[in-house]
Formats: sequence, structure tokens, C-alpha cells
Amino acid sequence: MPGRLFIVPTPVGNLEDMSFRAVRVLKEADLVLAEDTRTSSVLMKHYDIRTPMLSHHKFNEHSTVALIRERILLGADVALISDAGTPGISDPGFLLVRTCAEEGIVVETLPGATACIPALVSSGLPCDRFAFEGFIPVKKGRQTRLTALEGESRTMVFYESPYRLVRTLQDFAAHFGRERECSVAREISKVHEEHVRGSLGTVLQHFTEVEPKGEIVIIVAGDPGRKHRGDKDSHPDEDIS
Repeated sequence: MPGRLFIVPTPVGNLEDMSFRAVRVLKEADLVLAEDTRTSSVLMKHYDIRTPMLSHHKFNEHSTVALIRERILLGADVALISDAGTPGISDPGFLLVRTCAEEGIVVETLPGATACIPALVSSGLPCDRFAFEGFIPVKKGRQTRLTALEGESRTMVFYESPYRLVRTLQDFAAHFGRERECSVAREISKVHEEHVRGSLGTVLQHFTEVEPKGEIVIIVAGDPGRKHRGDKDSHPDEDIS
């Protein structure tokens, strides 16, 4: 009988954010796939999880997916974790999940920690509808992506490196306008968690003067001049298909 693939979120900061179910699944699994076994060993030791680990990251996932699929088909239960947060969300995981799904292998994804949702909810910007953009391209395709988002009416969520934050805020200000509302969340669920809110111009000035550090989530308000198709004040006979 085939085993199962478990997608297990891990804390983005505070180790207490780990769920009881996540700990149990990691202990009961036959193998844990970790983005970086050195990073994950801290979590495993903290919860006394002794399951064998195997490295699974963006540089080797294409070569290891077939091996993992075969182990699951032979009956092994395998758990996938990333360094922090939910695997597959700007982290390795998609290729393995797709391969297992195509093979008919049961994939169970546990709910749990992710950086984007706390940052979004804490931003004070509308979060009933939002667009998750992850990391925007560093070079090729960057301007094309930003131009395409200029008319986005939903709140937008981005991940960014602290080393590129100022440049990205400059590009956002150029494409969305310096007055567009935004919030930059830093070090979610960690001791030095911080949320800097205001216009893109104001937040840009702040991080120009104060060096950004840690994991970054940028929340940008949607275009206030556009409405979602199908919003309450749309014409009742409007075709929203």
C-alpha cells in the first residue's frame, strides 16, 4: 500500500507556533525532507523529533523527486518542510506535490505558519481579496511584471530580501505612485517584529534612513481608482464571467 506525502508548515519565527499535529506527523513519518537539514535540525531537536532527514531544495529537487515518489509508492510516509513557513509558498515543494498528485499519491497539507497572512492582516489594508505575488523578478521581467500590476485593484503581497527592499520600494513608488498606501512587515513572529505603515514615499524614506534587516513582507494597496468586477456596487446585470 502506498504511503502519503505530508506538507508540514514550520514556524517563521517563534518555535511555539508549531502545531501539535505538525509535531506528531514529523515524529511518525518515515522520512523528513528538509530545505536545509542544518536549519531544520534546530526545530527537530527542540521537539525531540528523531525521524531521518534528507535534503530537498531548489537545486536538487528535480533529481530527487523520482526517488521520493518511489519510496512513497513502496509504502513510506514522507513529510516535507522548508526552512520556515509553508512549503511551496516561495519555497520548494510544488514539483514534488505535482508529481505525487499525478501518481495518485495522497497529499495531506497541514494548515500552519506562513509570513504573508500575518503581515497582510496586520497591515490595516483590505484583506478580503488580495493578490500574492511572492518575489518579483530581480532583473529579467521585473518591469513587465510591475507594469502589469499597475491596475491591480486587490491588495498585493510581496516577499523581498532586506538587501533589495529600498530598490523595490523605489520601483513600487514609480509604478504605483508615492501616495499609494503600503505596509512593510519585518521579522514576523520574532523578537524584533516590526510593521512600518504609510505611503510608499514615507515608507521608502524610512528604510532609506534605517537599514532594513530580517525577513521582509511588503503589502501594497490596490489601485483605488479601479473596482473588482462583481463588487457590490457593480451593475446587477454586468457579465462577470
